[in-house]
Amino acid sequence: MSSEQAILDSYEYISNELYTKNTNIKFEPTTILSITNDETSRHLHEDLDYTENNASASISELSPTFKIQMDSKQLMSAVKLLTIEDPPINCTVLQVNTPPPTPPDCPPQKLSRDQLLPPTPSVHLENKKNAFSPQLQEFCLKHPIAVVRGLAGALKLDLGLFSTKTLVEANPDHSVEVRTQVHQSPDENWDISQAKRVWACISHRSHTTIAKYAQYQASSFQDSLKDESDRGFTGSQIMSDSDSKDSVSNSNISLKRKKHKSSSKMLRFGTNVDLSDERKWKPQLSELQKLPAFARVISAANMLSHVGHVILGMNTVQLYMKVPGSRTPGHQENNNFCSININIGPGDCEWFAVPDAYWGGIHHLCEKNNISYLHGSWWPVLEDLYKENIPVYRFIQKPGDLVWVNAGCVHWVQSVGWCNNIAWNVGPLTARQYSLAIERYEWNKLQAFKSIVPMVHLSWNLARNIKVSDKKLFELIKMCLLQTLKNILHTQEYVKFKGVEIRFNGRGKNDASHYCGQCEVEVFNVLFIKEQEKRHVVHCLSCALKLSPSLQGIVCLEEYRLSELQHVYDSFTLYRTQGLHTTQ
Repeated sequence: MSSEQAILDSYEYISNELYTKNTNIKFEPTTILSITNDETSRHLHEDLDYTENNASASISELSPTFKIQMDSKQLMSAVKLLTIEDPPINCTVLQVNTPPPTPPDCPPQKLSRDQLLPPTPSVHLENKKNAFSPQLQEFCLKHPIAVVRGLAGALKLDLGLFSTKTLVEANPDHSVEVRTQVHQSPDENWDISQAKRVWACISHRSHTTIAKYAQYQASSFQDSLKDESDRGFTGSQIMSDSDSKDSVSNSNISLKRKKHKSSSKMLRFGTNVDLSDERKWKPQLSELQKLPAFARVISAANMLSHVGHVILGMNTVQLYMKVPGSRTPGHQENNNFCSININIGPGDCEWFAVPDAYWGGIHHLCEKNNISYLHGSWWPVLEDLYKENIPVYRFIQKPGDLVWVNAGCVHWVQSVGWCNNIAWNVGPLTARQYSLAIERYEWNKLQAFKSIVPMVHLSWNLARNIKVSDKKLFELIKMCLLQTLKNILHTQEYVKFKGVEIRFNGRGKNDASHYCGQCEVEVFNVLFIKEQEKRHVVHCLSCALKLSPSLQGIVCLEEYRLSELQHVYDSFTLYRTQGLHTTQ
């Protein structure tokens, strides 16, 4: 099935199914009450209670001159009044006069010990009807992180398609990135000398193939069985209960004993196995079409399906092959998009997660421990978090369980047993998701960190492809269009002032977005090309001027006709929906 057809099919599903009546779902620990159609539509666009609403203020005005109510002709006229002798400043997609994004302070409320160890929101599915209830999406969007238990059984997903045996049979020579790590207890992280607890997570990268990693995974399992037999051990190494408090208390064993154990063993974690090629992985990707639309890799209601090109691991599936102790260090997802993770089994995984509102506190602790929040590899010391009043969800993901990681949630994961996992990102069409994505997009610029989601390119595609009835989301996207169109017009005027010709180059339908070869910011529409080491490298205006203040020796290309961008900008208006009526 083509991506375009999948999007159309998803859109048809959303239209037909989103407002169906609630089905009986067993929620734990919270039962979701039945809501009307209007309430469903409203709640899907509300911000979560646990984070500050950074998009609540009206952003209708950009400056006394520029505002989103302007049409493109008015915008062009206003740009002509700007000084063209000076280059336009770096484009921001945020409202002008908005201060640069910074890590937020943690919420001031003092939490009790119990509140620092909150129970993990979870829901148990009993059948396919449960999985396709709109209330499931509602539940996931309401919490920082959620576990959907029994998903594979309810949807009759064939998890065997993602087993190591099947992977080897399908594509034995497929590449696997390997991370060599120290085996440690999930709630601890020791330095290389095993002398003290630290945040820095040791992880060395190499590469192998699926077949070779499968041999390692199998031999690791056999070695473990032999060790347990020699020592007379029976039973499970660790509990498999999903309750977060039990998970904490059951791991409360001697530090000295765990320290000694962790110092004796290294492990290899097979990560980032690319399953994007439909020719190689058709059975696997087809099986995932059984998922409800909000959790699918491709869906009309998924922002990342509108990027128009592949972003590996985000709008494509990646697989992880694990032995006990394999760690995914602490992080937020790229550009704060939501993520889906399904445990294939046969072993369990243990998760730790912190609500988005507290990410600034974790950032502070990373700095305190001399680790880069974005560039570094870190594993939080739990007691450090508790001392800073930062709550931590902790739970077990069993085979067939889906973990929904909401926008901005900080998380880190360790495998308990031998297992494989599959994962990808999704972008719900909500103001909260879009707001967090563009805020991280701007903060990444300040941190010299590449945003692998091209938010400007994505925003223009959203304006082309969808009708937005949510006023807050509309204003955020329209502001991005205004800011970028203003920057394009100003840049063109400046380049002409410099006496440089702008050549129309066009853009292929599925061409990847462009990034500056120097600073790695997204470059949209107006590209500055400089030959370097026999390669033609794209630059942003700022870096191009550093190479050549007169822009001599630099080719300026345009990807879209100005008339096309003007049409998209003018056509993107707030969609007025007819009132929805529910028959009781």
